[in-house]
Amino acid sequence: MYRVSNRQYLMIELLKKYAELGYELISIDVVAGNLGIKPQDIMRDIAELELRGLVRTRRSSKYLVRITELGLKYLKDGLPEYNLYKLIKELRDKGVNELSISELLNISKLGGDEFSAAIGILRSYGLVKVFKGSIKLADGEVNERELLNHVARVTDLLSTLNQPLITDFLSELLLTIRRRGFIEIEEIKELSIGLTDEGLRAVNEGLIIPKEVVTTLNPELITSGRWAEVEFKEFDLSVEVPLVYPVRRHPYVDFLSYVRDVITSMGFEEMKGPHVELELWNFDVLYVPQYHPARSTTDVYFISNQGLYLRDSKVNEELLRVVGLVHESGAPANSLGWGYRWDPRKALRLILRTHTTAVSMRTILERGCGEYRYFSLDRVFRPDTPDPTHLMEFHQLEGIIVGKYVTFKHLLGFFKEFAKRLGLGDVLFRPAYFPFTEPSVEGYVKHSKLGWIEVFPGGMFRPEVLRPLNLLGYNVAAWGIGIDRIAMMVLGIDDIRDLYTNSLDVIKEMKVPEVMIR
Repeated sequence: MYRVSNRQYLMIELLKKYAELGYELISIDVVAGNLGIKPQDIMRDIAELELRGLVRTRRSSKYLVRITELGLKYLKDGLPEYNLYKLIKELRDKGVNELSISELLNISKLGGDEFSAAIGILRSYGLVKVFKGSIKLADGEVNERELLNHVARVTDLLSTLNQPLITDFLSELLLTIRRRGFIEIEEIKELSIGLTDEGLRAVNEGLIIPKEVVTTLNPELITSGRWAEVEFKEFDLSVEVPLVYPVRRHPYVDFLSYVRDVITSMGFEEMKGPHVELELWNFDVLYVPQYHPARSTTDVYFISNQGLYLRDSKVNEELLRVVGLVHESGAPANSLGWGYRWDPRKALRLILRTHTTAVSMRTILERGCGEYRYFSLDRVFRPDTPDPTHLMEFHQLEGIIVGKYVTFKHLLGFFKEFAKRLGLGDVLFRPAYFPFTEPSVEGYVKHSKLGWIEVFPGGMFRPEVLRPLNLLGYNVAAWGIGIDRIAMMVLGIDDIRDLYTNSLDVIKEMKVPEVMIR
């Protein structure tokens, strides 16, 4: 004999009717619809009946496939690999057999990602050759037929997706064009239920009896005598309790702690410096001329209550004198300097630091010559309009590697190793310009939604920077990493403002790697 709640009894009767029609399993949406309630309202009933062996369940997944705006664009205008191949053939017919990558990119009018993907596909089919920054069309009718078959398959598939498609199976082609952003795929999980053999036997033999089920004994049940007519629900200690989120640190705080652990494990010591800084340390020592636009009110927060100028008693006259000489006449002897009259009063104005490189300058002056590595992970301040990738106050990971034999390759190697340890994938390097480093570089890593993001700016400190610090005969590799942007990638968010949110809903959605949890 099985005593069940009234709703569970109705569910069993419904499942019996469908079983008699030949349906061993039906969707919970159908069951809930017949009962006039929501599917989530019967989940506990299903779990209880399944535990008692009266019903069985089956979980499955289907996939809803929709074409994106990018997919519609390519369906209308043609795939970029096909259009680029036609363009290269047309150029060859005009006598242009070889073209630089930059020239071809400008002529093709494709976006950077589109162009890179198209070149990669053409190379995979053996239709183009890339060497020394140039592209040349390769011969091969068989390869061309393979490309045309590929284009036809993709185009035919996209044309069928003008209406959303529900499928039980994701083909390799679907997965490929999803990676290229042509389609979106949403997984739809389904739960189906049906009677077990025992459940069917019990209902046919009238062994299932509906009865009011209560969970609490109250005075009304006792005084009315109804306690003898109802079924008291037993405690099931095997049922999972609701998930509780205990107090813990903010995921971004955990991330910063993890970064400290990673870079410390690479042999670096942490250095500290003030948030309110002299322009001398923030700009002048770094060989940034006093007329540079980065020193204007649009890029710097100036301290308003300091008077016109403020002399820092810790700044010695010799440092000021050498910095002025470097700006006016340059260093070493073959450098021309910036060619203007340097003003020491401007160098002694107070600002909120715009980068943590000022901390590196103070550390180098204090440590002097030698072999050492230091990092700083702290806040910097720049006037900016907040958006998904910019804030007025953010964190920067500053670092220096000092040594006689330190080279630019060591800097690139550090960026690659650091990206590897944080799980960021490959790093794309591009030449850059900074007033205080030469050569300089910008390193990019790819965000799943925002594309390539610049996070690794750095370079080798110029002699004009090292001379006032009296660091002669040594090289310094330096960088100032936008660590907030890296945090966005690691935590799986696409808005930098969410790093500082106190919304529990947003925080719960952050993907915190297990290695970061303390």
